Amino acid sequence: MMLVNTSEMLKKAQKEGYAVPAFNIHNLETLQVVVETSAELSSPVILAGTPGTFSYAGRDYLQALSEVAIKKYNIPIALHLDHHETFEDIKQSIDLGTKSVMIDASHHPLEKNIEIVKEVVKYAHEKNVTVEAELGRLGGQEEDLIVDEAESFYTDPRSAQEYVEKTNIDSLAVAIGTAHGLYQSTPVLDIERLKEIRELVSIPLVLHGASGVPEDMVRKCIENGICKVNIATELKIPFSSALRHYFLENPQANDPRKYMEPGKQAMKKVIEAKIKMCMSENRY
Repeated sequence: MMLVNTSEMLKKAQKEGYAVPAFNIHNLETLQVVVETSAELSSPVILAGTPGTFSYAGRDYLQALSEVAIKKYNIPIALHLDHHETFEDIKQSIDLGTKSVMIDASHHPLEKNIEIVKEVVKYAHEKNVTVEAELGRLGGQEEDLIVDEAESFYTDPRSAQEYVEKTNIDSLAVAIGTAHGLYQSTPVLDIERLKEIRELVSIPLVLHGASGVPEDMVRKCIENGICKVNIATELKIPFSSALRHYFLENPQANDPRKYMEPGKQAMKKVIEAKIKMCMSENRY
């Protein structure tokens, strides 16, 4: 089996009424625990990495690690570029064999956004690579991506229809009230807006900023067209907390094979819960 793009993966989820979880990974350990847990639950999975992750770990390293994972486990696995903003970075990963990318030009005016996305789509589709793009802007922070609340805005359904038609993207990330990072209070999502977008747009829809969103609210989004759910911050927190706790109890520890394990186990519990939240277990 080879790494897949997200086309059939998301269409199956769309048809059967669940969502594929996209977990942000950062290194060998986080990749391992994501794919191992997904395989145990027979869930398809998307390994997502931001530009910062690929700069840290290396595009070639992450590509190779993902290719090892797909040979080891009998589930669909996609390596996905999350929130990439330049054609050059995306092209580099596509040329290495990545099959799923996100071009985020949401900070540009609509016509410029369309122009940038069309360039990526043209190159990607020639290589059998799927493209996700975003219309509307999520507030909050994800690594180096910081969007002030005043600069965030919701996805307009009519604009979404035009955007999809003009760009020929494969999936659309929508802004309906979620944000990157953790919430200070329970988010209020615009489900009616999501329903309007679903009526006008036939391609799979993506929910970013799902860390901290209550399960019933995520399920409501899935009922109304979301078939990919992104999880990042909720994975990093338990991993780092477990690591800190280990060093407090073992101040002389120096073996990464030992001190990384508690972080992986803490992260595993969250991954299991999110797979079940997305209802993607036992789908393969």
